[in-house]
Amino acid sequence: MEADGLEDEGPSSQSEDFQLAHQESSDPVDNVYVDKEAVDKLTEGLLSHYLPDLQNSKGVLQELTQNQLILLDTLDQEVTKISDCNALLDLNSLFTEAKVYHNKLVSIRKEMIMIHEKTTKLKKKALKLQQQKQKEALEKEQQREKELERERQLIAKPAKRT
Repeated sequence: MEADGLEDEGPSSQSEDFQLAHQESSDPVDNVYVDKEAVDKLTEGLLSHYLPDLQNSKGVLQELTQNQLILLDTLDQEVTKISDCNALLDLNSLFTEAKVYHNKLVSIRKEMIMIHEKTTKLKKKALKLQQQKQKEALEKEQQREKELERERQLIAKPAKRT
């Protein structure tokens, strides 16, 4: 009957045997008796207790990883947008600078046209002055020749002897 009682008790009698064997031995490694069924039940209990939480944690970690990847992609897109905006700002400043230089070129062109008109007028005036001086010099020369001719005519001529 005692044997039947031991069999009915199952794992508890075995754990008592384990405790007794553990207490009797000074070296626990030599006298350790482990029941396979108890190990399986303990493993199953441990897994059933922690496995749902671990699976939930695994799902949460996967979701976090996906969210992190989405955030990285979004961040990359934002960086691209910002660099595009910076490029547009650079382009705008380039257009502004081009406009300033264009205005400078237009003002230089106007100055050149005014200078050309002034030089043309000065050339015409110089030509007129040159022509007037030539005319005056010619008139002076003609006047001098007239005076010389008049002086020649005024000079007494010896009469011809006949």
